[in-house]
Amino acid sequence: MGKRKTTPEPQQQAITTRRPRRAYEGAIVNRLTHGWVTSATSADAEIDGSLLKLRDRSRQLRRDSPYVRQAIRAIGANVIGRGIRMQSRVMMQRGGRLNEQLNRQIETAWVSWSHADRCHVAGKLSLPEILRLAIEAMAESGEVFIRIVNEPFGRSRVPLSLEVIEADYCDEGKTSGPDAQGNEWRMGVKVNRWGRPIAYAFRDRHPGDLTNGVGYRVTEVPAEQIIHLFITERPGQSRGVPWAASAVKRLHHLSGYEEAEVVRARANSSLMGFIQSPEGELHGDDVEDGDQVTRFEPGVFKYLAPGETVSIPQLDAPDGQFEPFLRAMLRGVAAAIGCSFETISRDFSQSNYSSSRLSLLEDREHWRMLQDYMIEHLLQPVFDRWLAAAVGVGQLNLPGYSSQPERYEAVKWYPRGWAWVDPQKEVDAYTKAVRSGFKTQAEVVAEGGGDIEDLLVARAAEVDRAEQLGLQFETNPADDQQGGAPNATPDPVQTEPEPAA
Repeated sequence: MGKRKTTPEPQQQAITTRRPRRAYEGAIVNRLTHGWVTSATSADAEIDGSLLKLRDRSRQLRRDSPYVRQAIRAIGANVIGRGIRMQSRVMMQRGGRLNEQLNRQIETAWVSWSHADRCHVAGKLSLPEILRLAIEAMAESGEVFIRIVNEPFGRSRVPLSLEVIEADYCDEGKTSGPDAQGNEWRMGVKVNRWGRPIAYAFRDRHPGDLTNGVGYRVTEVPAEQIIHLFITERPGQSRGVPWAASAVKRLHHLSGYEEAEVVRARANSSLMGFIQSPEGELHGDDVEDGDQVTRFEPGVFKYLAPGETVSIPQLDAPDGQFEPFLRAMLRGVAAAIGCSFETISRDFSQSNYSSSRLSLLEDREHWRMLQDYMIEHLLQPVFDRWLAAAVGVGQLNLPGYSSQPERYEAVKWYPRGWAWVDPQKEVDAYTKAVRSGFKTQAEVVAEGGGDIEDLLVARAAEVDRAEQLGLQFETNPADDQQGGAPNATPDPVQTEPEPAA
């Protein structure tokens, strides 16, 4: 038999379906976005090429721009104000109550050390002033360094004091790759393989000082002595940038625009007209050695030579578009720095109660975030170091501190609060919230920057003293139901209905 022929099976061809390419609209490159220049660089790579120029321009704007000066002043006043108060919260070993004696001892010693001649190496700044200078330097320069010096200064026995170091002292040019241990220098900050700072490169003189011709030396300072304060905007960031970085160009153009408007208005009000003499003789106070001297002064008529004509431009005073344009520009500046328009411009003419309250609440959330940052990164570390130093020299006698230091490091910080926009409305709202159980009295007092314990102690002393003197006031809490239901009104007298006619 012959072999049976078999027909080969048709080969299966791979069927590929071309799917339409999808992309974010913001990533599409076309004729409308060809001028959009971007870079895929790290945070430190971006900062390295811009840090010095941004810092210099930010400082120039603070010197010359009233809006930047007001913004930085508002940041210092709202975040720090007159200081951040500390209350020690050491508990008793038994009973779960506060140890009033130890707490009072710690608080008294802390307040004593906070004076300028004790907490500052130069003896010029108290602790609240150091805090305010630090937060303002962060806003202006992007960062600030606080060095902890383990020496007593002034009348202090505690071997600890603070030095405020400007950002220019840190050598931003010191950058090198990883060594054998994985440590590397990044713009003057030496970090390990985890990104934790282990040293800083500091100049012994400011590079722009009066005596910069003397030169400076760069020394390596251990990170244990340095508190580096800056707002981290990207992971892996080693140095801080000025808070007005995204507004410096806008502010520069705004300054030029305001100057041009002022010059235009001034020229318009100075020049009144031109006078042409038919004889062509030059005379008057504006002729020197037969030459006409041209200048603008208020209320002056100018003489022209025969045949000369002048084309006078239309020099109007600033029109009605100046103020709306200025407000629009300042809103962008306020958004960049983190303040409201009213805070920067000091212009409340466009505000009512609702808009003012909304603006202030938005600002205060930002201030509270900065207050938490200053407490976490500056005040608490300094307090822990100060407490150990005070116990070491015997100024504080804290039983069991060496075995349980965290028991004595338990403190509560009270930053400044803010007054109410409309006290009557907000006090009524807080009263209803406390009576309804939505808030506690401690929360209400803390929002105003106070302490409920201090308030109750002071209130009790005030009431006792008034009773001793036989005085009675409407504010005496003993005459109220103290948080209960409002005073009930008496039931109306029930009368029998009259019989129907």
